[in-house]
Amino acid sequence: MLQTLTVSASWKRLVRFVPRSDRTKVLIGQPQDSHIDVGIALRKERDVAVDVFSGSSVLSPGQDTGNDAIIDRVLSPLASSEVGTIRCIGLNYKQHAAEVNLALPTVPTVFMKPDTSLGDPWPTPIALPKITQVDDCGDYESELAVVIGKTAKNVSEADAMSYVLGYTACNDISSRTSQFAQSQWSFSKGFDGACPIGPALVSASLIPDPSKMRVRGLKNGEVLQDCGTDDLIFSIPKLISFLSQGTTLRPGTLIITGTPAGVGVVRKPKVTVKAGDEFHVEILPYIGTLINLFANEQ
Repeated sequence: MLQTLTVSASWKRLVRFVPRSDRTKVLIGQPQDSHIDVGIALRKERDVAVDVFSGSSVLSPGQDTGNDAIIDRVLSPLASSEVGTIRCIGLNYKQHAAEVNLALPTVPTVFMKPDTSLGDPWPTPIALPKITQVDDCGDYESELAVVIGKTAKNVSEADAMSYVLGYTACNDISSRTSQFAQSQWSFSKGFDGACPIGPALVSASLIPDPSKMRVRGLKNGEVLQDCGTDDLIFSIPKLISFLSQGTTLRPGTLIITGTPAGVGVVRKPKVTVKAGDEFHVEILPYIGTLINLFANEQ
């Protein structure tokens, strides 16, 4: 069960989804059950009822219309047109730095993903590119994602949290052979669909301290990653402030904050993601589970 908290915000958790009643529409709304893990419920083929909002985006959701709908298919909370270039942080957990035998960075390591890398939760499959299939080098990275809610530039750490709209789960899917062949990571981590997020966007008012979250990654039911966000090297306020220096972060900017220890490439034996594998990114409290099923690009 997800924990709940009474807050003054007009919404607590939002989903972007296709309703069962009309599969030509995309709606925004709030799950009626505040305890529900949307990803797990849908995977178990349970009905997820949503109070429909008047807006067409989580950036401007509008108000509760008084209507409800059942989710047919959940989408990433943000559309690809809303995220711009996705900001990504590498090597940002102490335990992960230890497992790859690297010194702790003194400034955040930043790389980019294009908006075409944004992916939806299950049941939409995540395609493993042909280049990744050649030598079975696909890997998972469970991550907490931050969504910026208002234009930010040159913000201080002290003010940074006031720019956060909410949080969701992300899988920073990587092609390790391509990654290790280059000093820059945008190509190897920027393939189509390589940044699935969701299923829900959780209001920042529910998570006043994002350093108190728990991130787990499970492949086919086996726990491979399990770490608190208190292990972050650079905090969420530090990352937002750093990324905004000299740079305009527009509403909808997606920041993925790094992965904890347990990635497949350093395991013995090595663990990869293949067609047919199911991976869960679970972030508690409140956020729940991002589920992705992998398929081969044809």
